[in-house]
Amino acid sequence: MDGKWRAVSLLCIAEISALSLWFTGAATLPAIRSEYAIGDLQASLYTSMLSIGFVAGTLTSAILGLADRWRPQWFFFCSALLAGLANLLIAFLDPGSPLVPALRFVIGASMAGCYPVGMKMVATWAKGDMGLLVGILVGALTLGSGAPHLSQAFLQGLDWRMTLYVTSAFSVFAAVLVLFVKLGPNAMAAAKFKPAAVLEAWRNKALRLANFGYFGHMWELYAVWGWIVVFLTASYTVWYGEGDPRIGVNASLTAFGVMAAGAVGALGAGLLADRIGRTTVTMAAMALSALCCLTVGFLFGGPPLPMVLLCLFWGVVVIADSAQFSSAVMELADRDRVGTMVTAQTCIGFTLTLITLHLLPEAADLIGWEWAFSVVAIGPALGFIAMGRLRAHPDAVKIAGGKR
Repeated sequence: MDGKWRAVSLLCIAEISALSLWFTGAATLPAIRSEYAIGDLQASLYTSMLSIGFVAGTLTSAILGLADRWRPQWFFFCSALLAGLANLLIAFLDPGSPLVPALRFVIGASMAGCYPVGMKMVATWAKGDMGLLVGILVGALTLGSGAPHLSQAFLQGLDWRMTLYVTSAFSVFAAVLVLFVKLGPNAMAAAKFKPAAVLEAWRNKALRLANFGYFGHMWELYAVWGWIVVFLTASYTVWYGEGDPRIGVNASLTAFGVMAAGAVGALGAGLLADRIGRTTVTMAAMALSALCCLTVGFLFGGPPLPMVLLCLFWGVVVIADSAQFSSAVMELADRDRVGTMVTAQTCIGFTLTLITLHLLPEAADLIGWEWAFSVVAIGPALGFIAMGRLRAHPDAVKIAGGKR
């Protein structure tokens, strides 16, 4: 194995391990609520505080240019180690403690040193295959994000804290592993401190359009990932009947399948985007994903097999475009500010997820889970328009070797 693919492989394993922390909240919440009488606000904070922390972390990193000023391996190491320790501490606290949301905030803030930093690291090896490399990494992130659902499915009947122990161990492993990842020939010297550099994400029209496409994508993505297990639990309860032991296992396995299928989507889209164009792939993925938002409700409460098949397809297309927005931004940005631009992109994108993470359960209360996901279809629809405009922009020739 040559240096490039060894580095990419190690980085992907590190990302899978570190990002396993992301959905520990969604994966363990049903078991926690069955054991503890925690209120709706505490349950909501258990999920959303991680995203709030991530927004705070990426905002700080973007303004200070940390991703372009600090050695990425050590930035990742410190972040993954801190996140793993915070996650472990939660296992020793009462879930109703106010310290739990605070620790979830710390985990999210720490992820700012793993997710965008990992994309910058893999981009140092890109040579005509930016979409593929970032797609591989996002596929790894997707698997890592889905890992808590798999863990929870196999640990049914055991203490929910086991999921926290396992994912914390993975995060510490990621911290150590990333120190062995070498950077590629595109690595740049540390950039100078320039807080105003982050504003280039808005001033540059091509960058702005690529970001708008990403924002539409993010409006949907984490609403789906964050609530799919709750949606599936409700659907399977209607079909199997209250209290059936198959409900929890099948919901967790299907939720993991949705995310695992996303790894296939991210990789396949990366291969296609480098050949036929990033705007083409992102527009197709968003159109199909919006269609899934509008149709999944028709299968609610029905036989599990059609629901599983649609959700697996949804899992492919909902994330397929994600890496290509980041790839486009890294191709359009100044080389010495790639880390800052991709961090700024993820910061605003994840800010939007805070809205839909809270909006979706409210929509479910008002119109039922059957139709709740239709409210997030507007995101990919607007993202489709933004990428169509980017396709027509003169700077689009910088994307995917001119294939737009």
